[in-house]
Amino acid sequence: MIAERRFLSGSRLNVEELARKLGASRTPIWEAVRKLEQEGLLRSIPNRGVFLMELTPKAAIELYTVRAALESLAAKLAISRIREQTLTKMDQSLQRQAAIVQQADLLAYSREDFYFHKLIYTASGNAFLQEILEGIEHKARPIGMQITSILSELLNDHRNLVSALRARDATRAEMTFREHNERMLALFTSIGEKQSPEQGILPAPELKEKTLAASGS
Repeated sequence: MIAERRFLSGSRLNVEELARKLGASRTPIWEAVRKLEQEGLLRSIPNRGVFLMELTPKAAIELYTVRAALESLAAKLAISRIREQTLTKMDQSLQRQAAIVQQADLLAYSREDFYFHKLIYTASGNAFLQEILEGIEHKARPIGMQITSILSELLNDHRNLVSALRARDATRAEMTFREHNERMLALFTSIGEKQSPEQGILPAPELKEKTLAASGS
């Protein structure tokens, strides 16, 4: 549910209500909450409850700086290992992304983007790198910012990345991944210049509306 952005960053989770909606007892729900706390997605505040983590622009910049370096490494490793079957899946994902970008559906883009990147992490053939990168992706889930203006550029980056992987061009694949992350870093920097350092990145208006609808609020 969090992965699908059915909760807004900074929002309070009602464990009782969640258990009721899922038709589960509180015990497995609390076990999941503790696990998500360890992963940095949730935080418990004494006498207040459990809240979805918020990422400040500073934290987002730090996160994506690490992601840029590790994704470039994943692309480099994937060059000699990626199979045609995986490239075909990436081509199919690009088709879905194109339709999503036309609709400017940020929720759908988030899900498809995660799937696309995970294909490359897996193709790297390095289980430790894959685990770290997937952890970074999960930590980035609270970010629900307005990226509509650069969706087309992000999609083009993905296309260029597939092209580089298919051509077995490690240098171009690494550079493309780095530039891809730099687009996001530029947005975080811009946001940081307009708000206080402690303030979390606010969700895009349409994302907030869809999230509230999905959560039944």
